[in-house]
Amino acid sequence: MSQSQLHIESIGQGPDVVMLHGWGVNSAVFTPLQGALAKYRVHFVDLPGFGHSPAVNGDIYDWLNAILEAVPEQAIWTGWSLGGLIATLAAIHHPQRVSALCTIASSPCFMAGEDWPGIPEKVLSQFAQQLTQDLDKTIERFLAIQAMGSETAKGDIKQLRELVLTKPQAQQTALAQGLAMLERVDLRAELSQINQPWLRVWGRLDGLVPRRMIKAMPQLPQSQDLLLHKASHAPFISHQQEFLDGFNLWLDEQV
Repeated sequence: MSQSQLHIESIGQGPDVVMLHGWGVNSAVFTPLQGALAKYRVHFVDLPGFGHSPAVNGDIYDWLNAILEAVPEQAIWTGWSLGGLIATLAAIHHPQRVSALCTIASSPCFMAGEDWPGIPEKVLSQFAQQLTQDLDKTIERFLAIQAMGSETAKGDIKQLRELVLTKPQAQQTALAQGLAMLERVDLRAELSQINQPWLRVWGRLDGLVPRRMIKAMPQLPQSQDLLLHKASHAPFISHQQEFLDGFNLWLDEQV
């Protein structure tokens, strides 16, 4: 795959930061953050098959390889939700490329298990089923779940929807691939390999990545947790300033 294939918008000057969005959306969701990150060179990636990026056949490793080909040799990687899963995989398998890691409302294993908080299997399978029936309705429902619990849920959904609609609709194949990643990828056994500084941002009211996850995560010497008490699954939308205060403080420590 040539570097020009994935769509990436690079904005600002300074140390490189790669931003990866979540499932069902595109990199436009990060547009409200652009002004506050101007002292960095931020690379807003449309994941394969989302926004302006073409689809990439295969699994999460194939997606990651396509991203690695298109972003700087070394950068701070930041990922929200599914994007955080991909960024975590990059930090584990390509540590020379990832100088620091930030995951936002993300999990190393999204599927709930006996002793693991996450998304119930039936919820993910419902989404997979609905995908083949009504694409728009499925995305709409997912956006609603992301804002659920936030005091500003209605406004959050509206803002997310308006941002997402500034780019082409996600391709059905990519949506199915992304759902399969949320269902099957489990990086828990490999987390101890992460030696980079790692900021983990959580929304206390998140319905998709429950706050109980914090206690279930390994406490590594270089990891720190930032819990936004009134936020849900999209803390950078609902509590933008609070998120940016914590994120910028951490970024400044990395450069």
